[in-house]
Amino acid sequence: MELPIRRYGDLMLEYLYPLRRKVYLLAGLIFATLALQLVNPQIIRRFIDTAVSSTNTQPLIWAGVVFLLTSLLLQLVGVAATYVGEDVGWQSTNQLRADLARHCLHLDMRFHNEHTPGEMIERIDGDVANIAIFFAQFVIRIVGNMLLIFGVLIVLLWEDWRITLALGIFTAVSLVGLSKLRQVAVPAWKAAREANADLMGFIEEQLGGTEDIRASGAVPYVMRRLAIFSRARMHQEIEGADKSIIIMISWIALFTVGQLIAILTGYYLYRAGTLTIGTVYLIFSYTAAIFQPLREISNQIENMQQAAAGIDRVEQLYRETSRIADQGQVYLPNGPLAITFAQVNFAYHDELILRNINFQLKPGEVLGLLGRTGSGKTTITRLLFRLYEVTDGDVCLNAHNIQDLPLSHLRQKVGMVTQEVQLFRASVRNNLTFFNPDIPDERILAVLEDLGLGDWFATLPNGLDTELQSEGASLSAGEAQLLAFTRVFLQNPGLVILDEASSRLDPATEQLIERAVDKLLHNRTGIIVAHRLTTVHRADKIMVLSNGRILEHDTYDNLAHDPDSHFAELLRTGLEEVIR
Repeated sequence: MELPIRRYGDLMLEYLYPLRRKVYLLAGLIFATLALQLVNPQIIRRFIDTAVSSTNTQPLIWAGVVFLLTSLLLQLVGVAATYVGEDVGWQSTNQLRADLARHCLHLDMRFHNEHTPGEMIERIDGDVANIAIFFAQFVIRIVGNMLLIFGVLIVLLWEDWRITLALGIFTAVSLVGLSKLRQVAVPAWKAAREANADLMGFIEEQLGGTEDIRASGAVPYVMRRLAIFSRARMHQEIEGADKSIIIMISWIALFTVGQLIAILTGYYLYRAGTLTIGTVYLIFSYTAAIFQPLREISNQIENMQQAAAGIDRVEQLYRETSRIADQGQVYLPNGPLAITFAQVNFAYHDELILRNINFQLKPGEVLGLLGRTGSGKTTITRLLFRLYEVTDGDVCLNAHNIQDLPLSHLRQKVGMVTQEVQLFRASVRNNLTFFNPDIPDERILAVLEDLGLGDWFATLPNGLDTELQSEGASLSAGEAQLLAFTRVFLQNPGLVILDEASSRLDPATEQLIERAVDKLLHNRTGIIVAHRLTTVHRADKIMVLSNGRILEHDTYDNLAHDPDSHFAELLRTGLEEVIR
């Protein structure tokens, strides 16, 4: 799987250009390190030749001092280069993580239904982590080490052209061989990343269902599946590591051959009287210095193999596009909204979930939506948010097709309260405003008081700055629901969808919620998705769904007093006291 260098370069340029000053600093530090590596052997050569030819110790002392200082400087510059490289790598890849997360958040729900949260965490974090080193140091270290090799060969050219010729040919052969090996492990590392994503997705799913797993005695099954996923990842990681070892073994073999060439050539020229013993050491040291960058290059190639797998998966993720286009230019006025479903069909995959749905709701009217689980009630509400796109037909608000509205505007005009209230590990203020700083505290406090949360708010140690836990341990179910109502009040939509918002509450708390519902639906259009008949007593119209079709649709009174209607049958066999 050949990944063109141009694609690498484009990705790096996009994320490294904003950090170009630090990149320049990193380049300077790395090149300084390489220059010091060229200087140190020269000092040792001078030390050896002076010790052999002279009894004066003063030059030896100075050479030793200079060598120690340059060695210390080399270590300091190396540490600084490592620090700056890590900083560049993490800053650039953190931005890549943010862009990937933003991209995923804008994909439609079909994509998210096909990929577990655990898998997406691995794709956004794990794959990008493998790209960090590639971003931080790959090009600079490859270029820098190539320059070090050329520098060594040029310096040796001053000593003897035969040495440069032998080592030059050898180095060229080595680089060509290593470059041919660079793609060996990429497929294996990509498979390892995918196996890791599968494992993370499985773990996330099982942790989310811990209570059900324990209650049903499924722990042994889960452990067996965990072992299967772990074993699959282990095998892929081992395969990638095995193939990466090929590069390391090749480097060791090349190093051995290179050292042999240096020893034999140096010995021959020393015996011929062409070189001094200090120069022989210089040749041997520079040969080792050549293999240090060769080893660095091989390491970078190995990093690139893992990064290439990550880059390929990142690009695959970027190629995912939302089926929901955000190109609308129409904006709705404030106030209650009219709803129209015209010949709407919808299928999640191939099988139709909604069939020929037609109904209208005037501004300010409330629709009670009834039907068994799987009848299509929730699907209708999701279509109003454009979390999914209709297969056929039109969904309109105030006679405007919702596809003509900007998504952000549409979702500002439609509010929803469900049974499950999602809380964030953040302050009360941010939980209520969804991190919108434009909503003043005075308005938040007024809504809390109006909804009956004043007593609860008075118990908070830091007021709106009190931190809530994401699992909601600090809130009762009723308080959490009222917070959800507060969110919708602050949003001030023209259409409110209530998906059985009070089904899990005790009677006293439910009365408080009912009062909040009355306030929320005042001067707003409403859709109440009901599983119990008591929740639709305020509805102006009733719609009963069955297998994705409208079984009946009329006003509450007409259906309640029609003895042949399905709704009337439900009332007779259920809670007759809700008949008005």
